[in-house]
Amino acid sequence: MKFNKGQILKNVSSSWFSLGVNVVTGFILSPFIVHHLGDEAFGLWILIFSVTGYYGLFDLGIRSSIVRYVAKYSATGEYDELNRLVNTAMFSYGAIGAVAMSITLVAAYFVNSIFKIQPEFVTTARWLLVMVGASVSLGFPLGVFSGILEGLQRFYVLNFTNIASTILRTVLIVIALQHGGGLLSVAFITVVLPLINQMVNATVAFRHLKLRINPQFVNRTTLKLIAGYSGTTFLIIVGGRLRFKTDAMVIGTFVGASAITFFTIGSRLVDYSSEVVSSLAQIFIPMSSQSQAKGDLDGLRKIFVVGNRACAFIIFPITAVLTLLGKSVIEAWMGAKYVAQSYPVLLVLLYPTTLMLAQSASGRTLWGMAKHRTWAFVVLAEGISNLILSVILVRHYGILGDAIGTAIPLACSMIFFLPRHLCNLLGIKLRTYLSQAFLLPLLLSVPLVACLLLMRRWYIPHHLPDLLVQLVIGGVVYGIGLAWAFWTHRAWDVGQLVANQEDEISMALVETYQEEA
Repeated sequence: MKFNKGQILKNVSSSWFSLGVNVVTGFILSPFIVHHLGDEAFGLWILIFSVTGYYGLFDLGIRSSIVRYVAKYSATGEYDELNRLVNTAMFSYGAIGAVAMSITLVAAYFVNSIFKIQPEFVTTARWLLVMVGASVSLGFPLGVFSGILEGLQRFYVLNFTNIASTILRTVLIVIALQHGGGLLSVAFITVVLPLINQMVNATVAFRHLKLRINPQFVNRTTLKLIAGYSGTTFLIIVGGRLRFKTDAMVIGTFVGASAITFFTIGSRLVDYSSEVVSSLAQIFIPMSSQSQAKGDLDGLRKIFVVGNRACAFIIFPITAVLTLLGKSVIEAWMGAKYVAQSYPVLLVLLYPTTLMLAQSASGRTLWGMAKHRTWAFVVLAEGISNLILSVILVRHYGILGDAIGTAIPLACSMIFFLPRHLCNLLGIKLRTYLSQAFLLPLLLSVPLVACLLLMRRWYIPHHLPDLLVQLVIGGVVYGIGLAWAFWTHRAWDVGQLVANQEDEISMALVETYQEEA
């Protein structure tokens, strides 16, 4: 299968540029907000956004079905089915948004009974929850159009609108805080701009497709199709929320809002790393959907192996940098007082997350193939284990215990299940996959690690200029190796992926898959 390299490059480069803007503005805004509002207010900010983050469960997996079937129907030219899909999804999301808003109002009334919030922040917490909840509720039906653009592989459109929105948000928040604005002013700016963003995406989606929004296109058969695919995805969403969105709530319940700030500083650096890889990995869902629709098993194998190799090229050097320079990053970013508590959290979360991010193409391939049912139950079990362990350990070890509760189940599923499951499904030997996907990225990271260790012997950076010097030198060292890999075509050479047809991986597996495709 031949992929559109120009479109891939445009999608990925714009995603990374958008992420770069997000990271830079985040590095600027986070300490700015903390120092203007204080640890308690910033922790409340994180807590409320974590609570409303659970509204993503109301998505019920519908967004993933939009991406999947827009990619499929656009590839096969079934535009009537595409219109039924869009209208049925919007109708479903409208109902979900109404339910979410009702829950928001009830939760806002009882917010001080649910969490440990200082009395002077109770009214602020209520209004903050209402504002964020309303934005999320409206975002459900408007989000259909972002899903359409993803299914059409027009990620660059989404990225450019996000860049403009992020820059404008940063400027407005800085102005608001400098002129005496408080937490609610920051929240209003933060929740309004994404809604404007979604409206822009809707305009672009209508220009790319001949969409017709009409209740007559709401279709029961299409609703069953969406439910069949999204029901499995919903389990993954639930598991994902339990994986990564329970920390602030657990800490806020058992420790206090101010402790969330120290945890968030360490976890935020891991989140930024995740966003770098996710910006690349998001393209694999529509790509694998189109390959599956055309019965292209070889294309799926290449997406799986080369996609994970590309993810490893990104996350391995980031992990090396955060391991060796993590203390300096936290000190230069937020201040020295946060290093002692936030750096251990960073390390505990970093390594299992690296295992996950290096295999980002695996889950996306499963989603694109509509073969994600087994994986959904694994993620759900992992998320439940995460929550139980975090609640137990946070009582004894504080925020570090919460991080350990997240790390253990994540590492187990990424080591013992996901690689073998994909290899069995696509007919690739596990040994072949591991060597093809990860050996080269590991080797290219060795000179970077050696360079960082050598520079540590000279001096440990405590300020941003010194830190940037080491990052640039390390980046040049890694960049030379990466450039060599691409120049010699080793970066995308996959060798022999398919297991020998006479060995233990039988031809029956391949034939079964082709019949289903």
